[in-house]
Amino acid sequence: MTRAISLRSVSKTYGRSTRAVDRFSLTVQPGEFVVLLGPSGCGKSTVLRMIAGLEQISEGDLLLDGEPANELSPRERGMAMVFQNFALYPNMTNRDNIGFPLKLENSRADNSERVEATARMLGIETVLDRYPGQLSGGERQRVAMGRAISRRPSAFLMDEPLSNLDAKLRNHLRAEISQLTRDLGVTTVYVTHDQAEAMSLGDRVAVMRGGVLQQVSTPREVYATPENVFVAAFIGTPRINLLQAVVHAPLEGRMSIDLGRQRLPLPEPLSPDHQLLRIQQGRRIIVGLRSEAVRIAPPSHARAGEVALSGLVQHVEYQGHEALVHLDTGSHAAVVPDLESARPQAEQHRRRGGSVSMLGRLKQRAVGGSVAVLDEPGPDQPPYVVRSPDRPAVTTSDLVVRTGPDMRLRRGGQVPLLVDLAHLYVFDHSGRRICPLPKDIPGLDV
Repeated sequence: MTRAISLRSVSKTYGRSTRAVDRFSLTVQPGEFVVLLGPSGCGKSTVLRMIAGLEQISEGDLLLDGEPANELSPRERGMAMVFQNFALYPNMTNRDNIGFPLKLENSRADNSERVEATARMLGIETVLDRYPGQLSGGERQRVAMGRAISRRPSAFLMDEPLSNLDAKLRNHLRAEISQLTRDLGVTTVYVTHDQAEAMSLGDRVAVMRGGVLQQVSTPREVYATPENVFVAAFIGTPRINLLQAVVHAPLEGRMSIDLGRQRLPLPEPLSPDHQLLRIQQGRRIIVGLRSEAVRIAPPSHARAGEVALSGLVQHVEYQGHEALVHLDTGSHAAVVPDLESARPQAEQHRRRGGSVSMLGRLKQRAVGGSVAVLDEPGPDQPPYVVRSPDRPAVTTSDLVVRTGPDMRLRRGGQVPLLVDLAHLYVFDHSGRRICPLPKDIPGLDV
């Protein structure tokens, strides 16, 4: 029997002020595979543990098949959890590890047939009489999954089960998990920070940030119609290009988006979503361009809906089947702080009145004595914009374009670009998407 899981305005608070999850609401239908996706520390594992009963819910309600379940013990919830670190008993054989939950339910029952059937399902029937320490990482994760499957639970809860495995094995087991959960038809909630896992496994993806749910949609919709800058930046490889811009909407003349040294003229007549930009006249916005929305080609090769730009080649990443070209178009990149691994530590120290660390001094030297720092968001200022260094000494790329592997490009060379305006994303100063409207995205059924 599969189970419906509903979370209604669920929050988790540690101590007096640390709020790990804030008013989280989500319903998982019976048999559905939902992925909780987000950066480390966003609260996704905490949500999973509250569903399992391993964490007490501070506020809100958990419903299982429509019945209140906040006070149910983990055993009464009938769920099976698969952990990141396998959590196998090293002194037990793999056969005993898989059968251990069954032994707890009924110590006298003979469960060998169910254990062997589970092992055959996972392809580990030949290692049942070995110990976990004698297995590879992939085999141990299969044993951990077998222990969960043998219980015939009403729901699977998986907490980053593949993160300790190498890339090739992750891809292989990802396909196995997808096939297995669909064959069993069991409700599954899967936690990961890997967007590739989320996009390939989930019926729906729930993106989290700072304990707050940002968007819940199918993988296709999350990629094509991100609700805000964070979702747009978190989903997609390579990461979406985010550029600071200003809207120019004169009373007479063509409307355009100013990117710094260059402008994107909007087509006439304006599409319904581009008309929404009129109210942003003179305001700072964020423009998002996926790497596939821009191509290297002269203006004479422009298709309907494409406009011309140009860029200076900074770097080319050869990927084998494709190349990623890093370009300088004279624009200023916008940054989503949660996704930046290198924070401007020097500026943080300066604001606190402290001294600059060695790392900070090295960063200063790298950019000619100044560090690009995040602006503090104000009432009329976007929270995702990065101020340019006072004395920029190096040129950095602001646009990444995907090309074929055979295109020969010289570093420092100027190349013509064509931007497909049908795939242009625009976000307001708060980071919310203004356009495109869902119906205006080619190939998206809504």
